[in-house]
Amino acid sequence: MCPSAHSVWRIALIAHNFCIVTNRQLKSLMCIAVVMAAGLGVAAPPAAAAGRRVHPGDSIQDAVDAARPGDIITVMPGTYYENVLITKRLTLRGYGSRTVIRPPAAGAGAASPEAPVAPAAPAVSEAPVAPAASAVPEAPAGAAQAAPGAPAAPGRAATACSQADTGICVMGTPEQSVNQVKIRALTVSGFKRNGIWASYTDRLSVERVISEKNGTWGIAQERSTRGVFRGNIARDNTESGIFIANTVAREGGATDTLGAVVRRNTLTGNRIGVTVRRVRNLSVSGNTLTGNCGGIFVVGDEGEPGAGDMTIRGNLIHENNKFCKGNTRLPDIQGVGIVLTGAEETVVRSNSIRGNVGASPLSGGILLFKSFVGATNTDNVIQDNVVRDNQPADLANQGTGTGNRFVGNRCGTSVPAGMC
Repeated sequence: MCPSAHSVWRIALIAHNFCIVTNRQLKSLMCIAVVMAAGLGVAAPPAAAAGRRVHPGDSIQDAVDAARPGDIITVMPGTYYENVLITKRLTLRGYGSRTVIRPPAAGAGAASPEAPVAPAAPAVSEAPVAPAASAVPEAPAGAAQAAPGAPAAPGRAATACSQADTGICVMGTPEQSVNQVKIRALTVSGFKRNGIWASYTDRLSVERVISEKNGTWGIAQERSTRGVFRGNIARDNTESGIFIANTVAREGGATDTLGAVVRRNTLTGNRIGVTVRRVRNLSVSGNTLTGNCGGIFVVGDEGEPGAGDMTIRGNLIHENNKFCKGNTRLPDIQGVGIVLTGAEETVVRSNSIRGNVGASPLSGGILLFKSFVGATNTDNVIQDNVVRDNQPADLANQGTGTGNRFVGNRCGTSVPAGMC
């Protein structure tokens, strides 16, 4: 009968101790014991990920630079004045609202006053938008992915991101993505550009983070796949609370995110709660969006493949009635629930959309809006939503798109009439 695991370890321990005591006399017996233990399947348990702690007054960046792939860095409660650049697989975690990352003081690693600052990105513009970091070349076809945990060599874009007054930058390259970075339970506040910015990543996970009062996006990702954004609070950011795009530097077809997830986040006080631009294959579900100028924007253009093939489900989108002034490309934004522009094959289902009121061309509950560059909304399904007390209408279908279906929604008004 095979011995139990507990018995095996006892045998191994006895053999080990016996070998030590009698080593000088019984070397051959020691070797036999070791071989016997190996034959019984005894092996050392796998090494756990190394842990590093950062205390107030220490540098988070120093800990990141010293970490090996797979390490866990715990940032203790306190306020840290710095930018952080991550180019390798690791976990960065703190204590929620008690661990705060803020901009460094002038002359202490902050962006140079002479450095150009990219303007805030229009929330729905189909035009290329200057990124939070310097643009990096588009990934060539067949670009290699990094082996799990392998650090990406920092390039000019990574350095620019970390110096451009963004809180946390997670930066891969076209040739080598950064995989499986986890950011947990931190507060990132008051940066001139973004709270968290990621480019060329796979399986980035951002959970229970507070990103607030940043000059562009709260949490943003481009050129990336399989991201998970869950349980975060993004509030009072100048642009979107959460922003996912194919690329912010140039035109191009939609990126397949391979199933990115935006789930159970609280988004309030931003220009837009969630913007997904020129991407495909993701879900936006179970989020609470209130007090923004607009709730959720799905943005596409005439590029191929088109944006869409996503699910927007089970979100609470109430009273997003903050006023945001328009610009040369966009009208004012106020009272916006969900907007689709240039989207295809998107399912908007089982959401609660109430009390979004405004006089903008974008105002209302659920709006299929005509694209500024002529891209149509096609084959989208708007089903089983509760859409009430939105003005000027609960449901609206504009433009010349085809195959869009409005089914089983509980609403009071629609444009054109008859969709409720």
